Amino acid sequence: MPDVLDQLEVDALLASASASDAPAPRGSVKVFTRKATGTGLVPGAVTPEIRGYDFKRPERVSKDQMRALQTLHEAFARNFGASLSGFLRTIVEVKVATCEQMTYSEFISGLPNPTSFNLIKAEGLEGQICLEISPLIIYPIIDRLLGGTSQDLFIPQRPMTMIETRLIGNVTGRGLLALSEAWAGVRKLQFSVASTESNPQLVQIVPPNEVVIVIGFELKMSNRAGTMNLCIPYNVIEPMMESLSSQSWFSAAKNQRSGEIEREIGRSLTRAGLGVRVVLGETTITLKDLLEMKPGDVLTTETESAKPVSVWVEGERKFEGAIGQYKGQRAVRVTRVIPPGEEA
Repeated sequence: MPDVLDQLEVDALLASASASDAPAPRGSVKVFTRKATGTGLVPGAVTPEIRGYDFKRPERVSKDQMRALQTLHEAFARNFGASLSGFLRTIVEVKVATCEQMTYSEFISGLPNPTSFNLIKAEGLEGQICLEISPLIIYPIIDRLLGGTSQDLFIPQRPMTMIETRLIGNVTGRGLLALSEAWAGVRKLQFSVASTESNPQLVQIVPPNEVVIVIGFELKMSNRAGTMNLCIPYNVIEPMMESLSSQSWFSAAKNQRSGEIEREIGRSLTRAGLGVRVVLGETTITLKDLLEMKPGDVLTTETESAKPVSVWVEGERKFEGAIGQYKGQRAVRVTRVIPPGEEA
């Protein structure tokens, strides 16, 4: 017959078990630094800030560069939304939802299957980037292109057909054009679709632990909404990271775009129509003379016949000229340009 423990022995076993579970006291952590350290109680002493670092997820992109990337793709979202609105003849809102860095395996694991997964290439960049568009917004766009209203639209859980892929290719092409315009301030790139896949698990453009930058967008069209993700591996844009600092990017974009905008405004203004009228002379008559006026009456002005006439452009006196004839039509030859200050 086995031994039976009494209550005192049971209590002793429980006490020893609870004592073994208690955390062992740790010694004081030593921090080696060149700066003065302290507990904060001594004036002038600085307490070092200790932050955790995950070696499995290194942050290879600085915060300034992440802000520059977000600002750059906010401009892309505005241009892409305007382009889609004109193409679909309805209001489409595109805005940046997230901008973060993660591993490629984490990005792939968060995508639905099936989806529209596009591999994008650009001349001058080594490697490819990914553009994923959610089916929740793809099929409403296809329905809109085919004349539907997408009110009671069912979202099928299947890969897209060849016809649907061709239709979405028009949308993707406009997105890549807007993306090229957004990146023009950093480097002139021409993006194009290399291939399209419905299952993102079958595509591996970089190793699973490689750091990628993921910019998430939110698309809204009428009563439908969906997401779009742009995945940029770090090794693809690493040569351009120095140009992505906030100050250099903004200054480069400003200097490059200012000349183009000035030329575009100049071309638009040269095509604008202006009203031109020629004043032969001026005089003053009474209301009685105006009421009694009939065909054959002669109005005399206060302007001499040899004096040049005034040419007015949009209500402003700009030139002086002489009355004549050209190819059977009345004409005015400009004889003098009125300098500023003499327009009145």
